[in-house]
Amino acid sequence: MPDSLPTASVLAPLKEKGLVLGLIGAGIQASRTPALHMAEAAAQGFPCVYRIIDLDRIPGGAATLPELLVAAERMGFAGLNITFPCKQQVIPLLDELSPEAAALGAVNTVVLRDGRRIGHNTDCSGFGESFRRGLPGVARGRVVQLGAGGAGSAVAQALLDAGVQRLAVHDVDAGRAGELAASLAARFGDGRAVPVADLAEEVAQADGLVNCTPVGMAKLPGMALPPAMLHGGLWVAEIVYFPLETALLAAARALGCRTLDGGGMAVFQAAHAFTHFSGLVPDAERMLAGFRAALRGG
Repeated sequence: MPDSLPTASVLAPLKEKGLVLGLIGAGIQASRTPALHMAEAAAQGFPCVYRIIDLDRIPGGAATLPELLVAAERMGFAGLNITFPCKQQVIPLLDELSPEAAALGAVNTVVLRDGRRIGHNTDCSGFGESFRRGLPGVARGRVVQLGAGGAGSAVAQALLDAGVQRLAVHDVDAGRAGELAASLAARFGDGRAVPVADLAEEVAQADGLVNCTPVGMAKLPGMALPPAMLHGGLWVAEIVYFPLETALLAAARALGCRTLDGGGMAVFQAAHAFTHFSGLVPDAERMLAGFRAALRGG
């Protein structure tokens, strides 16, 4: 929406018709994203229905993604959030990509408008805002990132945008880590991103560690690296937010590390997606407060 468009002219049709949105991903029953969008829509004065489309509960799983997009369009959805494992798989099914989504090669937000599918990425800006607020002043010389998938691509860009000088990328698929590092180096300069050769050595020399894998989620407990590799000189960040206190963060805190949970990224990526879907600017502080209250059960 153009910045000059009056809020009232955007809000009027929303009050009349509301928004229908959805989240496509695997194992997402515990996602807080629907509640974030519906609560903010209610606070702004219009109805929003947000459906969870869990691939683990659909015969055919991720292979049904093309059909799910068609179904969403036919049912009048205004947009979809996309999560693991479809952030890259969805790209060939779209009509247009935002510049950031194209650069990252990953999409987490699809706007369905006028018969077109437009892909955006709000993971990058969401993590960047959370990192800026949650870990101010941390050393940014050498950082290790675990995970080179769709979310990892976005977080890596956010870290380099935030001034990290050398990002070492590790993934269980070494080829994928190499591809991400090469893509980042092409955009940010030689040496700014490298694939990990020896994880223990990289972590030992690092200022920070970021987990961009699903390991640590309630459905996939544990840590994406051996606990013995952690040391007190690290700051440690997560993108997992359910649970908010992962095994990695607990181990890091026990060593005295500064830590950042995945809640901030979850809220800020949702806030930025809300604008794409509705054309309105959300109250991110209100969304953050609601998110924290829901996790506390309040």
